[in-house]
Amino acid sequence: MMRHAALLVGFVSGCLGQTQPPPSPAAPPAAPAPAPLPSPSITGPLQQLPPATFDAGPLGKLSVNGVLSGTGLWQSNHVPGDAPTQAALSNGQIIIQKTDGWWQFYVEAGGYTLPALATPFASTDRTLTDFFGAVPVAYVKFAPAKNTSILVGSLPTLIGAEYTFSFENMNIERGLLWNQEPAISRGIQINQTMGKFSASLSWNDGFYSTRFTWLSGSLTWASGPHSLTFVAGGNYSQTAFQTAATPVQNNSSIYDAIYTYTKGHWVIQPYFQYTNVPTNLKAGIARGAATRSGAVLVSRTFSRGFSLAGRWEYISATGAANTDAVNLLFGAGSDGLSLTVTPTFQYGGFFVRSDLSWVHSGGYTPGDAFGSTGTNPNQPRAMAEIGFLFGNNVK
Repeated sequence: MMRHAALLVGFVSGCLGQTQPPPSPAAPPAAPAPAPLPSPSITGPLQQLPPATFDAGPLGKLSVNGVLSGTGLWQSNHVPGDAPTQAALSNGQIIIQKTDGWWQFYVEAGGYTLPALATPFASTDRTLTDFFGAVPVAYVKFAPAKNTSILVGSLPTLIGAEYTFSFENMNIERGLLWNQEPAISRGIQINQTMGKFSASLSWNDGFYSTRFTWLSGSLTWASGPHSLTFVAGGNYSQTAFQTAATPVQNNSSIYDAIYTYTKGHWVIQPYFQYTNVPTNLKAGIARGAATRSGAVLVSRTFSRGFSLAGRWEYISATGAANTDAVNLLFGAGSDGLSLTVTPTFQYGGFFVRSDLSWVHSGGYTPGDAFGSTGTNPNQPRAMAEIGFLFGNNVK
């Protein structure tokens, strides 16, 4: 009897099409995780966080990142006016940007220092006063077409392989080649992407001179892990105007060739640079000089947030002291060599790292090298930096 009842129930259920329960609806696909924005540019090994976003009404959606960090420095053979130990707020900046629509903007505001090899250390307040102020980078961006953009404002330079602020670079201190390059310029820049090629052209004030007599441009080819960039810039109307932010190099022309290999745990970046400051008596340059230089920057990431970066540089200047050639390094005709090693640890937005560096000056003019009398050829330094990158720390 029970067997007949079971067969009857099965027959009825089959006729009604209910032998299986209805399938559950498919779960919606997971939303893609937020990604860091391309600006500000960060070479690594530090990794930027995705931005925090909010609706700003008529301005649309805004993205916000920030950085807060401090540094300590020890050095030997410091020059007069400097000190063997220093400490400062290295970055205390907020970054707000609008990244969609036909018009966009970018604002980077706050405190910073600009530590560089072979230069005296400047405190945060002095850096703000002598260099780019409390809003060093701010521009409006117009995007009239998918692969075309126009930037107007205070812009990061197109020149060189190292960026302006410490958190953007492999090493805490910028190198000897960076000392020959503009960092931030005010002007207008046009960008165009064409397949594997991207190009930029800028009319600007060079080394923050307020004299809009510079033209600079870059052309980059990128394919897979490889990229090759050619950069050129120069002042077509020299000037005697000089400040801490506007050195005699504001009268120069400069050329870079930069190769970058980025794959897996590695970033390898060799580059070559040539600069020339011509003779110009009206600009106070009795005899011009040039520099020729090369550098290799390498970064390797490991597990658990650890990484190691290194930099090697060599630079030489032409001229001779007895000919009154302009001093671009450690005196006319001098040369410089540097080595820097930077171990780094990052967990989420927290990071800590240190620089161990050594600079050697050769062929220097007495008084233009290191130490209290400017006659010591060597300067070792050790730096430490600890801080936080802020954004949307999505796990």
